[in-house]
Amino acid sequence: MTIQYGIGGATAREISASAERAVTEGRLRPGESLPPVRVLADGLGVSPGTVATAYKELRARGIVVTRGRGGTVVAPAPSVASRRPPRVPEGLRDLAGGHPDPAFLPELVPPGRLSPGARSHRASPRMPELEKLARAWFRRDGVPDAHVTFAHGALDCVSRLLSVELRPGDAVATEDPGFHHLLDLVPALGLRTVAVEVDDEGMRPEGLRSALRAGARAVVLCPRAQNPFGSRVSAARRRDLLAVLAEAPEVLVAEDDHSADTAGGPLHSLTTAGPDGPARWAQIRTVSKHLGTDLRWTAMACDATTLARHDGRLLLTSGWVSHVLQETVVRLMTDPATTALVEAASAAYTERRQALVAALAGHGIGARGVSGLNVWVPVRDESAVVNGLRSHGWWVAGGARFRIGSAPGVRITTAELEPGDAVRLADDFAGVLAETLSTYGG
Repeated sequence: MTIQYGIGGATAREISASAERAVTEGRLRPGESLPPVRVLADGLGVSPGTVATAYKELRARGIVVTRGRGGTVVAPAPSVASRRPPRVPEGLRDLAGGHPDPAFLPELVPPGRLSPGARSHRASPRMPELEKLARAWFRRDGVPDAHVTFAHGALDCVSRLLSVELRPGDAVATEDPGFHHLLDLVPALGLRTVAVEVDDEGMRPEGLRSALRAGARAVVLCPRAQNPFGSRVSAARRRDLLAVLAEAPEVLVAEDDHSADTAGGPLHSLTTAGPDGPARWAQIRTVSKHLGTDLRWTAMACDATTLARHDGRLLLTSGWVSHVLQETVVRLMTDPATTALVEAASAAYTERRQALVAALAGHGIGARGVSGLNVWVPVRDESAVVNGLRSHGWWVAGGARFRIGSAPGVRITTAELEPGDAVRLADDFAGVLAETLSTYGG
């Protein structure tokens, strides 16, 4: 029997499958309520226990969440279409991708000798030489290196951490504006996003406190090169955030330090050793921004509990990160020419980012970007600015896919933008804003 909610079935499995189809087909949308257990049971002619079991299965799979007296509702789903970047129109200068300058990436040469035979590396998933290099990498910036492991990418690592630490319906505090793929990932795991506003120094302490009081059980943030705002956590902000986190010692703090070698500023990590640091933490680093976007290798330093839970889940899935990939990373991390190239990239990215911020400031346009590859420019109408710059040959990213509740803006990737081009872009930007103002009014 099917009732008005579009859910049918005579067993718990049939009911849960029917509800999942309704969600998949869009007949039940994110945030919509499912019928109360007894109402659906009466409509289907089954016991309330059968429906309760079906709802339990749906909750365990992250399809629905229970909100106390608010009942059972369809879990928020990622708006993949709205957050997926549009195709770059032909003939435009692409400043929307967030990618490094290929001129500063070393040539990727796989190791000459590959591991012979087909054998499992589960017993020793991390190459000792690369593990030693990773520990030194963290130790260089004051991050505790007693417990280190590997993953396939920053989002892969964050996804595994959230999956083993949280349950469907739990809340995660994320930056706003923030990394659009993370904003998709959290609801895809059946979790709730609690947005925390950022400024030049990272997450705002009062916003983090509100998120924790709203029930956030994990915090994911970028300590520098924040995408898209370009924040970098200062020493003072670090102290303030740690004071807030001290009020919730059970919360997991995950730092995504994805541009550790090219961010253009020192690290003030919330994970730094000391009595004021969080008990549960992870610091995640990737090499895709400075060694190559195809190198899907991530190092993570963390506390002992987080290590055990992460590696336990990794063991059940992919098992280990390819040793061929690990050998390639070792070669690059120990190559003097690559080290020099990375240092040159860091200096160039800082110069290019600062050049655009200064050029925009010359027109009275406030832009944010103290770290990383991107500059965030607050605007009133994102579409008008994106389309206006398109007419001048520039393609920038509209800010909608990076935002939850923060004000509009556009993201400009400066990695390949020479200072001379920054002046021209700023002139065009000012012209677009003037045209928009005359067209739509102040």
